Amino acid sequence: MANYRTRRFIPVALVAIIVIVAIVGLVYAARLLFFSGGNVIPTEDNSRTELLSTAADRSVRLQVRGNIVADENFRAYQIQISSDQRRLTLYKGYTMDSFDNTILYNNTPAYNQFVNALDRARMMNGNELTGDANNTNGICATGFLYEFQILQNDKVQKTLWSTSCSSTQGSLRANTMALINLFVVQIPDGQTKINSLWQ
Repeated sequence: MANYRTRRFIPVALVAIIVIVAIVGLVYAARLLFFSGGNVIPTEDNSRTELLSTAADRSVRLQVRGNIVADENFRAYQIQISSDQRRLTLYKGYTMDSFDNTILYNNTPAYNQFVNALDRARMMNGNELTGDANNTNGICATGFLYEFQILQNDKVQKTLWSTSCSSTQGSLRANTMALINLFVVQIPDGQTKINSLWQ
């Protein structure tokens, strides 16, 4: 009789264990899908390695957009640095018509020092935002939008941004003004040209 009960209990216990494991698995899968933004497999952020690369196809860029004003008065600028070139471009109007372009020679040792300085200033410290949180159209209308990018073959690999408006923090987690200064001093008389944009 005891032997019969044992034989009957084992299948019931086995079924109960399978049901419990299945329920736990479903709850875990549901949490991954519905509460982690759909990112089941996290991707490793290698932007610091990309920033420090001095390969010929790598570059870094600062883009600054001015106040949201009339098209005739709108101004922006861009500084892009690679291991062989430094470029400052000034723009007017929302169609980004360039009206001043400064192009200077660069070299790998200088670029290496520059990107290491950017790394120490934490240029890639932050996570890229997604969806509406990353939409910068019209943001900080009375101030400035700052975008920091790493590029490969002129294709953007990562962008972190910040603004001069205290109510809009952005994705960058670093000292924005320190980073901007590092870019601007790469262009002799760059600050004078930039200042003339809004005069």
